[in-house]
Amino acid sequence: MSNLLSNLNPEQLKAVTLPRVSALVLAGAGSGKTRVLTTRIAHLIQSGQASPAGILAVTFTNKAAREMTTRLESMLPINTRGMWIGTFHGLCNRLLRAHYRDAILPQTFQILDSADQQSAVKRVLKSMNVDDEKFKPREMCWFINGAKEQGLRYKDVEAHDEFTRRQVEIFQAYDEQCQKEGVVDFAELLLRCYELLSRNAPLLEHYRDRFKFILVDEFQDTNKLQYRWIRLLAGTTGAVFGVGDDDQSVYGFRGAEVGNMRDFQHDFHVQEVIKLEQNYRSHGSILDAANAVIKHNQARLGKNLWTDAGKGEPLRIFAAANDNEEAQFIVDEVKSLHREGMRLNDIALLYRSNAQSRVLEHSLFRAGLSYRVYGGLRFFERQEVKHALAYMRLAANPDDDGAFTRVVNFPPRGIGARSIEQLQDAANMNRCSLMQAAKSFMPPGRSAAALGTFISLVDGLKASAETLTLQELVEEIVERSTLKSHYQSEREGAERIENLAELTNAAALFNEEYEGEDKPLIGFLTHASLESGEHEAGQGDDALQLMTVHAAKGLEFDAVFLSGLEEGLFPHDNSMNQLDGIEEERRLMYVAITRARKRLYLSYAGSRMLHGQPRYGVVSRFVDEIPSELCKWIVLPERVATFNSYSRGSQGDFFAKQDWGGRSAGGYHPQGTGYAPKTESETVFSAKDTISKQDMQRARFETSRPDAHPFGIGQNVMHAKFGEGVVINFEGSGLDARIHVKFRDVGTKILAMQYAKLTAA
Repeated sequence: MSNLLSNLNPEQLKAVTLPRVSALVLAGAGSGKTRVLTTRIAHLIQSGQASPAGILAVTFTNKAAREMTTRLESMLPINTRGMWIGTFHGLCNRLLRAHYRDAILPQTFQILDSADQQSAVKRVLKSMNVDDEKFKPREMCWFINGAKEQGLRYKDVEAHDEFTRRQVEIFQAYDEQCQKEGVVDFAELLLRCYELLSRNAPLLEHYRDRFKFILVDEFQDTNKLQYRWIRLLAGTTGAVFGVGDDDQSVYGFRGAEVGNMRDFQHDFHVQEVIKLEQNYRSHGSILDAANAVIKHNQARLGKNLWTDAGKGEPLRIFAAANDNEEAQFIVDEVKSLHREGMRLNDIALLYRSNAQSRVLEHSLFRAGLSYRVYGGLRFFERQEVKHALAYMRLAANPDDDGAFTRVVNFPPRGIGARSIEQLQDAANMNRCSLMQAAKSFMPPGRSAAALGTFISLVDGLKASAETLTLQELVEEIVERSTLKSHYQSEREGAERIENLAELTNAAALFNEEYEGEDKPLIGFLTHASLESGEHEAGQGDDALQLMTVHAAKGLEFDAVFLSGLEEGLFPHDNSMNQLDGIEEERRLMYVAITRARKRLYLSYAGSRMLHGQPRYGVVSRFVDEIPSELCKWIVLPERVATFNSYSRGSQGDFFAKQDWGGRSAGGYHPQGTGYAPKTESETVFSAKDTISKQDMQRARFETSRPDAHPFGIGQNVMHAKFGEGVVINFEGSGLDARIHVKFRDVGTKILAMQYAKLTAA
């Protein structure tokens, strides 16, 4: 027993040795959560308080369940195969298998994955003669799963309009089809299990008597039905040991209810809330930054991470002129760290949105650095990007059968599989391409008109490719192919549309880098294939890790680069219109910061390319929430920096103007912060200087500028003639400075700064 409990800190020891009561353990990032859970189970068994069969441990991933059982096997001389340790879905499946008759299921019932479920919904729609363009199969799956995760059957769903009523009818038909075929989807596993226990009192009593100890990992990620399932199984006598971190609840979009932790305290009369605040992962400065950011959230249970490992290095912050400069800076720093002996596997590049990876991947490709996209696909391998590239391939060569097959019916335009088979037969028989077969041997039936429309589309794109720039061609493809409108109707379509916009940027960048290319379309397609096919490391190779912040949850690295810290990107625009959206974004920032063990880089750019045009950004509020004394601002080697101070805006204080090589970056916020230049000083820093915020402030002196003004991007202003508006951009410098204002009644106006006579609204 003493060996089992040795090396636990006081809070961990208290959590592990709690008596049989319901308790909540607030486990901060890197605080030894998994160790506490597994040691708690081992302690209960070793001390005789529970048998291995009397413990139910719920995790959120199969990986976590495997890790828990592996650790238990190393702690105790027992066989863990019979223990009930697994995910919600895995445990419910096990219970339903044992009681399939009571659950009204065949003994050999099968589980539908997401693709199988979509196919099942398609069959239902076809049998009901329902238009699958109006009721898209994927969206119907979301509707059905969303209802089930709320604990609702079709008869329980409120339908206040005709569209929802039709969805409910499809839901009913789908349920009846699944029951007839003896299959269940993932959401059904939990709902069917919950219903089984709810209506079968003897069975429920059996499991309540058996599972005297219930342990739940990642409690902050539970949804409503999962929490109800736990309450049902525990009853009034069960002891639930909930472990989680409300500050790491970042899956609201999947239905996670961070409020379940507060409900748990109330519903289970929790007297013991144990806070695991000692962190064994990160240096002190990183933890202090995380604490400083997350404390701005109001609805939290509260804790403060600390470590005895020392302060370590300060956070490095880099303000780039644009996204390409940001990417190049990251690549240079990665090379430097690697030369100093840090393995690429121990370095992570994090970003809020998947679309951001394109610029990073391009810079890594050019630098010859090996990388791996964790939990996702490289940019040019993403479905929506490959679809757009297929249209580009057809514009370059209509006889490209691979591209033809990929998009002839995507987005869906009513060309059936049978018609495509007939085209393939005609092409094989006449030894011609599919496009030639489509033009000469049009299959009869309903597909003919749709195929004719597709041929006209490709012919039009081929003609456009002769006159448009690459950037304009991509924009035309995205619109005319209806790829954009297709993805706009999807739940996760916003991210796909962002990737399509980033493809436009990639085309614009290619035009710049390869100006004068004889055949730019062919060159770009070749470039995309090469970037897609190289520098993706194998599983055993030393490679840089690229991932979204969501994908990084649960991981840790010696060095972390967090890019794109601008308002609208992180925090994301979408969060602005959601209840508690900013708080969830801040929790995501907290997760990102706490992934770093030794070194953390934060970066942001004054402008980013959007649809091939620069979009000026405002530095993220999260950067300003980090105390100055924890940060150092990086000045690039072999560059002279001119630092401008800016009037304090709603998001923060000053921003560094980096005017390299004597080039003028313009009179307005050269980094795109939206803060108006107010004073200027010229200070030369030596190469590789790293300076603090305070040093930057000391380097300033007051002087007036003709373009000084108190407004920032996004600020409401009033004009005597045009009325109320919002500042959206600036341009020029000195007496030529101009301000762009979008007025409510008259649209956007560009006004000379010195004559605008604007006032704050």
